[in-house]
Amino acid sequence: MSRPQRLIELLAALQARPRTTAEELAEELGVSTRTVLRDVRALVDAGIPVFTERGKYGGISLLPGDQADLSKLTTGEADLLRAVGLDLERARQLGGEAAARSALRKLTSRRRPPSARDELPLALTDVIAIDNRPWFGEAAPLPDVAGLVRDVRTGRRLRIVYRRSGAASAREFVVDPYGLVQRGGRWYLVADRDGEPRLFLLTRLRRWAVLDDGRRLRPGADLAGTARELGEALESRERVMVTARVDAGSLDLARRILGARLRAAGDRGADGRVEITVAYDGVDGVRQLLQFGEHIEVVGPEAARRLVARLAAHLAGTHAPLGET
Repeated sequence: MSRPQRLIELLAALQARPRTTAEELAEELGVSTRTVLRDVRALVDAGIPVFTERGKYGGISLLPGDQADLSKLTTGEADLLRAVGLDLERARQLGGEAAARSALRKLTSRRRPPSARDELPLALTDVIAIDNRPWFGEAAPLPDVAGLVRDVRTGRRLRIVYRRSGAASAREFVVDPYGLVQRGGRWYLVADRDGEPRLFLLTRLRRWAVLDDGRRLRPGADLAGTARELGEALESRERVMVTARVDAGSLDLARRILGARLRAAGDRGADGRVEITVAYDGVDGVRQLLQFGEHIEVVGPEAARRLVARLAAHLAGTHAPLGET
């Protein structure tokens, strides 16, 4: 692959995912990580909003909201960029300077023409910081992700030892792996277990072994489609809508803690509270709201309200002064 072609492939790879690493790009493009970093520098010099962050939690990404979009290019512009890359002088020599400039304007929307280095006084690294660690503590340790990827690429079944959410101990499963997916800052193994697709969080994967048998995937299924299917199922399975009233000052905290489960939030009432709607798989999910303490009142359904009352009574009894009966 020539360098001009590689630059376009690199840009396409960055456009397809929110964040990646030089090592991942190097493997995908069949070049060294040093070459990838040189190519990234070329994109930055051309005015394309690529940001790199070093360190354990670093990576390479296009800035959200200002992403270059290859779909804006005409067929002629795309062909020209594959031939000359970002070199306007070579495009001029081929009589395609106007098309090349048009293509680069589309890739660097709302930015100055990319004929020279960005002249803004502060560099991107001065004003952007990316930290993918979770809040409130260190990230749970991951297994050897690279080793797992190599084993998945053998195309064989895996025997895994995995602790399911809420379980006290790990169990052994035989799975047919599709691959790995990162979502929300977490890595998952996507695999069929007994013919059904599953997500296995890598921080709960204790160990694995490659079996002799080839993997047996569902007909027509692949990694991207299965990961999308599992994600959509997870997000749409909520069956209980809980209505609660929360102090207006706690609304931002509720948004951060509840995430996508928070389906609606009303206006602040005269009493300083806001009515919210929260989605759960079942009534038992309302336990999550106990962390808001006196700042929340569960209104309905009645089963959720009764559960909160029972839990509150139990907590009150458990935390009574020592010696009281």
